[in-house]
Amino acid sequence: MGANKYTKINQLEKDLPEGLLVDAAWMERKGYYGSLRKKYLAAGWLEKSARGVYRRPRGILSWEQVVISLQTLLDTPVSVGGRSALELQGYAHYLSQSPQIIHLYSDEKLPGWIANLSVSQYLKFHNRARFLPKVERPKETLCLFPEPLDESEPILPGDLRVTRWGQWKWPLIISTPERAILEILDELPDRETFHQVDMLMEGLVNLSPRRMQPLLEQAKSVKVKRLFFYFADRHHHRWLDRIDRMNIDLGKGKRMLVKGGKLDPKYQITVPADLEEVDAVH
Repeated sequence: MGANKYTKINQLEKDLPEGLLVDAAWMERKGYYGSLRKKYLAAGWLEKSARGVYRRPRGILSWEQVVISLQTLLDTPVSVGGRSALELQGYAHYLSQSPQIIHLYSDEKLPGWIANLSVSQYLKFHNRARFLPKVERPKETLCLFPEPLDESEPILPGDLRVTRWGQWKWPLIISTPERAILEILDELPDRETFHQVDMLMEGLVNLSPRRMQPLLEQAKSVKVKRLFFYFADRHHHRWLDRIDRMNIDLGKGKRMLVKGGKLDPKYQITVPADLEEVDAVH
């Protein structure tokens, strides 16, 4: 029995990397049943991060460990997107260096226990497929075992990117800048400000028109597409000339985005008057 016990704990060390999270259902599928989990908890080999959520202890729980656990061990279709994805790729260096909100995008609701985790940041859920197509991703890019050594960052379907995090270089899926800027524009005007989005767009000098084109063609939100071209025009990005607008539906009619704002005649959207005043000065 003793040898069997240590064989099982040795297997747990292989199945569950230190610091990553799994739920009770995962433990059951792997044969770590309730009585065994209690013993592991008592011995300090496991700790509870929330009700029915376990991990092998390793320091303070970070939001990256949570997301990597969801993407790899728990096979949840989730990615880091919007402002958070741009911050991770160095496009928001003038913003707070310690983001308080991590924007997560998924095709399905995230597990309820996420709200009960003790992490410093608030993990905010967004419906990933609301205005962009659902994402199909190849699982082999997310394998934790053996330890990934490839330093490249492959682009996945739907313009998602695999980055590497931590000393073991675990895979972390985030939006490319092309997808992330559309996700941010979707947040206007209620949860993002025009001025901060304007600064973000100013810094996107290296967007890929090859990747941007299909995203704009497939995007369902007229508001997002009009805002994209409005901000891109403001900053005269060189890549803008390489985007074919003929296949991008910008809809018809006016869109009031800001009460008391100024109507942009080209894209028929209302924007803050002070943004237009800045243009007039320049």
